[in-house]
Amino acid sequence: MITLHHCHQTRSMRTLWLLHELDVEFQLRVRPFDRSLRDPEYLSLNPAGRVPALEIDGEVIWETGAITEVLCERFADRGLGRPPGDIDRPDFLVWLHFAETISQHAAALTQQHIVIYEDAMRSPTVMKIEAKRLEKCFAAIEARLSTPLENRDYLLTSGFSAADISVGQAVYMARHFARLDPFPEVARWYAQITERETFANALPPAGAELLYDREFYPPWPE
Repeated sequence: MITLHHCHQTRSMRTLWLLHELDVEFQLRVRPFDRSLRDPEYLSLNPAGRVPALEIDGEVIWETGAITEVLCERFADRGLGRPPGDIDRPDFLVWLHFAETISQHAAALTQQHIVIYEDAMRSPTVMKIEAKRLEKCFAAIEARLSTPLENRDYLLTSGFSAADISVGQAVYMARHFARLDPFPEVARWYAQITERETFANALPPAGAELLYDREFYPPWPE
């Protein structure tokens, strides 16, 4: 049995999306995004006190990139990974782990805008720098999708993969702090992959407590 420990609108959403895309049976344990993640019971699953934690085959895995690689290998017949020797394997790994680069900037902005409650503790400089770094990440995706060969539908030449899921979920978080409008190919690609039913299934259900209470947080102060 597979069990995913998950908080809405966090990195664990990319694992949830992937599980839906793989179409495998799993249990979902939704946890509050609070200090309970530091409880000894949960720290025995993820010693970093974060989500996700994935229980599978008697083991626990707790880094999203590692989880994605293990699941793609475990369910190789689903075609969402690219095995060693595949021509797209290097690009698959690059984009799979680039998702974490995007997420670290989005996480810094989440802390500044949401986790820190007092304006005096926030840094306008950090907010502006991290938002610009997200734009640089979007520019890297834009360049990939605008190759001379063609406007790619997906990040890999061979088609949709878990790399699109990982980067797509990172963009889902990052777009709260950097707009997609200046990046038309990213916006087109993002719209396409988020039309998938599996993405909708990974979204917080109606009435769930959300991490983000607005669609966009502009750099502060303007």
